[in-house]
Amino acid sequence: MLKNDLLLQALKGQPTERTPVWMMRQAGRFLPEYRAIRSRYDFLTMVKTPEIAAEVTIQPVDILGVDAAILFSDILVVPEAMGMPLSMNEETGPSLGKGLSSAGDIEALEVSGIERRLGYVLEAVHLTKQRLEGRVPLIGFSATPWTLMAYMVEGNAKKGFPKAKSLLYGDPGLSRRLLEKLTDAVCTYLEAKVQAGVDAIQLFDTWSETLSKDAFLAFDLPYVYEVIRRLKERLGGRVPIVWFFKGCASSLEEITNVPVDGVSLDWTLDLGWAIPNIPKRLAIQGNLDPCVLLANKGAIQKEAERILAKVNNRPGYVFNLGHGVLPQTPVDNARFLISFVKEATQRHP
Repeated sequence: MLKNDLLLQALKGQPTERTPVWMMRQAGRFLPEYRAIRSRYDFLTMVKTPEIAAEVTIQPVDILGVDAAILFSDILVVPEAMGMPLSMNEETGPSLGKGLSSAGDIEALEVSGIERRLGYVLEAVHLTKQRLEGRVPLIGFSATPWTLMAYMVEGNAKKGFPKAKSLLYGDPGLSRRLLEKLTDAVCTYLEAKVQAGVDAIQLFDTWSETLSKDAFLAFDLPYVYEVIRRLKERLGGRVPIVWFFKGCASSLEEITNVPVDGVSLDWTLDLGWAIPNIPKRLAIQGNLDPCVLLANKGAIQKEAERILAKVNNRPGYVFNLGHGVLPQTPVDNARFLISFVKEATQRHP
């Protein structure tokens, strides 16, 4: 039993005593406590050591008072478990070697047994649940098939992902084969996370913003739809699923036809416009610009009030950022935002 289940209530569209609030990338490098651990271990060691991953996951619950924990991990553990070499560099970011470039490369990717190869993630779920002791829900996550494909073909996070996009346009059949394999992998991975104990799922589609609307509707949305459909079928709706997409305002109508429980909006979407165009059956999460947290507390309060006014007490709303916390964010500012949202929405349930 959860002592604080506000997030789950909101994701089910139920009225809550106040607005639940958490922040994407809340478990990470803007926290001094995280940096203290990071000074002793490399990033992938932290991800692959369940005791460390659990500790880092819980840090923002203790330090900031957020209403949910999100498991400390990385989206690229999935391609690594499928057979690609993964490394992390502080200066240049993640690398998956030379990237996928042929049909042979794609056929060599292994989906069967992926949950066993990602057993360290599942153990981190078990440990985190034990140590949370029901204080707040635990969110498990994965990238969507397209966002994973973008990294896997490019080999890194090159701006615009030109190699990955050229494969979409130049060989759509091979691209679909890769996206189908990734759909299978993501479904297996997330189902295993739910069986291990996560209370909610978030799909991250960061690189949806690189696609035209036609490409998004052809190569991104159908595979997200299939991931969610299968998970709903296999899990019987046991946990809510949220989809964070970026730069897709023109596809909002099509997105809201996907059988997801909630949509997480980036900061470029105006809530005043979006809310009337999102069916009431869907929860809404977002969408404060992360850069607001670099300003003073007066500015943070003003922007939070602006968002809450547009939400206008709509049931099924979760306060969050429109992308991840920036590493230079002052901890006091993050703590102020969390406290302000709690107090402001408690006064106006």
